[in-house]
Amino acid sequence: MIGNGVDKPYPYRHRTLSERIAGEGVIVSEYPPGTSAKAGHFPRRNRIISGLSRGILVVEAGLKSGSLITARLALEQGREVFAIPGSVHNPLARGCHHLIRQGAKLVETVDDICEELGGWWTSQNEGDSSSVIMKRPATEGLDSREIAVLEALGYDPQSTDDLCSVTGLPADQLMQSLLLLELQGLVDSAPGGFQRIG
Repeated sequence: MIGNGVDKPYPYRHRTLSERIAGEGVIVSEYPPGTSAKAGHFPRRNRIISGLSRGILVVEAGLKSGSLITARLALEQGREVFAIPGSVHNPLARGCHHLIRQGAKLVETVDDICEELGGWWTSQNEGDSSSVIMKRPATEGLDSREIAVLEALGYDPQSTDDLCSVTGLPADQLMQSLLLLELQGLVDSAPGGFQRIG
């Protein structure tokens, strides 16, 4: 879902990614071809993204951010809103803290999301044809921070202290990356810390 015409990739440096998505999936826009990206288009686009979703997860957000607009739209549409807490010293955690105070579900692990969604979503349930089987995304879809955390992980559990030391990330950023990797089925929590499974 984009906030411009399908023939006007934004930002332009992502044109190769846009072509790949169009070739292997679909790009959706409510704007006609030739429409350039404008600031006002993105909140309108986000209402469709939240409407198509069962719930949204806010990882980082300032108090004045598009993520909070999307969260408000999701609530108006009856969708679930989840937020990851962060350091009280991080301005990009304040939006998440605001959402949690307003009733968003505090998320520390993927289990928190699964618990809230209940029976609507399962990773796989043999014998139940109505279950959803999630495919593991390719690692090239990860950002540099997630790749660094994934590369630091082995197949034996590692503590968050060790991972902070190896990656150089502060604890709140490390936990956000671990949660995103866990949501994508690439890591799992285990006694003693986290381990790579993908």
